Amino acid sequence: MLIRTLILNLPVCLSESSYLWVPMADLKSTFLKVYSVLKSELLEDSAFEWTDDSRQWVEWMLDYNVPGGNLSRGLAFMESYKLLKEGMELTEDEIFLASALGWCIEWLQACSLVLDDIMDNSHTRRGQPCRFRVPKVGMIAVNDGVLLRNHIPRILRKHFRDKPYYVDLLDLFNEVEFQTASGEIIDLVTTLEGEKDLSKYTLPVYHLIVQYKTAYYSFYLPFACALLMLGEDLEKHTDVKNILVEMGVYSQVQDDYLDCFGDPETTGKIGTDIEDFKCSWLLVKALELSNEEQKKVLFDNYGKPDPAKVTKVKALYKELDLQGVFSIC
Repeated sequence: MLIRTLILNLPVCLSESSYLWVPMADLKSTFLKVYSVLKSELLEDSAFEWTDDSRQWVEWMLDYNVPGGNLSRGLAFMESYKLLKEGMELTEDEIFLASALGWCIEWLQACSLVLDDIMDNSHTRRGQPCRFRVPKVGMIAVNDGVLLRNHIPRILRKHFRDKPYYVDLLDLFNEVEFQTASGEIIDLVTTLEGEKDLSKYTLPVYHLIVQYKTAYYSFYLPFACALLMLGEDLEKHTDVKNILVEMGVYSQVQDDYLDCFGDPETTGKIGTDIEDFKCSWLLVKALELSNEEQKKVLFDNYGKPDPAKVTKVKALYKELDLQGVFSIC
């Protein structure tokens, strides 16, 4: 019954950047108000002796990184929690707690993006410069990312410590973060300077990277949080996990496609997968479909920060009709 409720009843729409669950307008409005409450609590945390400058920095850092996206993960959690309550009216306390937990997911997303942009040497995120490219920030962004991650247990401790599922929530966030970092390292070690080898890039390797780096925290985590709040044992719902992970993999395929063919004004970022030698879906499909001459174009031009070489790779993608392949995948 839970699988049916989650998968069949949750409305899904295709956006320019990812599959998103459509939230109710009032739900999003309530969600955003709780962000302000959580931010104020963190800025008044008695465990740290603030200076005026440090408090102002953290407030600026939070506003720059946390609420600026589409909030799809936090809102997906809230939508699934509402659905699993099967039409029961939520109390104000339940709405606040659900919003706070949803924001913990968004905090984890913000942490991941800040650090991922540094590792990928990216330029824009959500229509603005990546955090580490902002004047006066630079590599302070590393500590910003660490702070964002450490805010999550602070929020959980303050608002969920007396809940029977508190320890399970902590364990879930730790587990998902470990999976995400492990997926990231698989991705990163394939791009080591002097060791770039396109022959390593296969569909199974791609699937492994995406499953751990993206699908668990973006798709499984919101629903797992909802199940825990309802007192469910996650071990009894592995089918839900498997379905959501596959949805997450497909979402990343779409993201890879938009990295090359999307409009930066719509997606909010300039794609750099080709320059960064990323194991993207477009690349693994190109390697699968190309002849020896076309493979030579990839080997000679992929992963080079030269606009002319990037153009050659994109031209080959069009020659192989990867846009058409994507449309039927």
